[in-house]
Amino acid sequence: MKSIKGLTGAETVLRCLRRMGVERIFASPGSEWAALWEALAQRYAPGEIPEYLSARHEETAVAMALGYAKATGKLPAVVIHTTVGSLHGTMAMRQALHERVPMVVLAGESIGFGEVDERDPGPQWHRVLADIGGPARLVAPCVKWSFGINVPEIVPDTIQRACQIASASPRGPVFVSVPMEHLFATMTKEAPAAAIPRLAHADADSIKEIAAALIAARHPVIVTEDIGESTQAVTHLVGLAERLGAPVVEAWHPSFVSFPRTHPLYAGGGRTEHVAAYLKKADFALLIDCKLPWHPPSNNPNPKCRFAAIGEDPFYQHTPYLGSPSHLVAAGSTEHTIARLAALVSRAIPAEARAAEIKRWGKLHAARRAATLADLHASGALDVIDTRWVAHELNAVLPADAMVVNETITHRPVLAQGLTRIEPGHYFESTLGGLGMGTGVALGVKAAFPERPVILTIGDGSFNYNPIPGAFGVCQEHKMPILVILFDNAGYLSQKSDIATHFPQGKAVRTKTFTGTSIAPRPNYAMLMQAFGGYGEQVDKPADVRAALQRGLDAIAKGQAALLDMRLAPINGDA
Repeated sequence: MKSIKGLTGAETVLRCLRRMGVERIFASPGSEWAALWEALAQRYAPGEIPEYLSARHEETAVAMALGYAKATGKLPAVVIHTTVGSLHGTMAMRQALHERVPMVVLAGESIGFGEVDERDPGPQWHRVLADIGGPARLVAPCVKWSFGINVPEIVPDTIQRACQIASASPRGPVFVSVPMEHLFATMTKEAPAAAIPRLAHADADSIKEIAAALIAARHPVIVTEDIGESTQAVTHLVGLAERLGAPVVEAWHPSFVSFPRTHPLYAGGGRTEHVAAYLKKADFALLIDCKLPWHPPSNNPNPKCRFAAIGEDPFYQHTPYLGSPSHLVAAGSTEHTIARLAALVSRAIPAEARAAEIKRWGKLHAARRAATLADLHASGALDVIDTRWVAHELNAVLPADAMVVNETITHRPVLAQGLTRIEPGHYFESTLGGLGMGTGVALGVKAAFPERPVILTIGDGSFNYNPIPGAFGVCQEHKMPILVILFDNAGYLSQKSDIATHFPQGKAVRTKTFTGTSIAPRPNYAMLMQAFGGYGEQVDKPADVRAALQRGLDAIAKGQAALLDMRLAPINGDA
């Protein structure tokens, strides 16, 4: 490794990030990063510094890092503008915090305000960009750790330490404010040795206790939301479930595919009442990376059931309230805990010992899937396009290597039931906490797997929250084609549903006056993609859906981003 001493602060940032394993920088910086751009103009050996990928909006840049990290498990860095850019990116940082996605976010700052010779950032810093405490203070509630570098001598250690903190259990985003004055400075100290920590493992006795309870249970049930982050963990889960003969239910908001959807023990999920139905008959339930097994938290469907919670952060320390029971707990790497549980249970329960249970569950689940598929197929006979039909047709043409990112709310349960061919490691949710990041997450997944087709399913409400020009500009500039499937019902169905839920006999329902829920008149969304050299198509008839999907897939295979505007029935009949 080249010595840090004698380098500029900007060169040091690049080299320290690469030393810590960072391969990608996603960026949407401001004028205070001139020293970094100068450093990037120099020649480097392959792999000597991270690859720099420029986005056009801070939220897109952070969301790209989010998608990239979820898809690869690698630590990314982000470079954004000072206070204003940092605030743009905080919603994506908050999602990374709650999803335990590690990343290092760097923002610029000026601490000299032009009083440092030859380092004048301009009068705009006094007028519009400076805040007391700097961007580190503004961002702090949305990240795991936030710090503003106060002297140039600590730049190397701070960058390396930020990578360590982001990667330590529980993982999450960290934020470092790097004053532009320090980027120009010459480093006088070498960077200390620094290693990325491994994820902590759960206590061995806790794992043994949970294994014993699973072995003794007569009616075990497994509930998970996020184990699908690791495909190896899913493999261990399949083995564990088969030895136990236990159904695996996905809770309300799974961020990944956590179990093969055609496996006999896959019990479906996506709705709290569905999870509750399985728990009512259980005597022991294993909650794996599961934040919300039912709702409200006090509404335990089976008080006689014992619960074990396992995961990297089973207490969800960034959530103000949980309220669900945990009689046994194993806090640590989920992959390690599941592997140990599977091994212990396999020693105690012979293979095929629970074959009858697997067969029984398999019949039940096959019947449920058949009924769901029949319903999806029947929706093709409607006069207008229905979400169920799009799910049916997409499932039919979905390439085996496709990566799917979802940013729908009301359509999500139908897509989860209909896309049975998606394997673990090929699905990424982008609706945790806030909408507006789906395009960025999809582009991050594309950056991780440029050779694979990446498909974004998104509602028109979510689409309007996204910084679309910036995201589509990334598609065009960096030749990163994604297929956007837009579920266009001309409104915010979740908001309309809330009115009917809380005021079923209210005036809004009686007069059909649903203020603020329509997106009307309907835009020609297809033209937005065309403006950036992509393929755009409006689809109006159910009979045209499959052919349109194939045209979209063909377009991205040729290197052209695509958007298919699936025109559903308007929620208020006014578009």
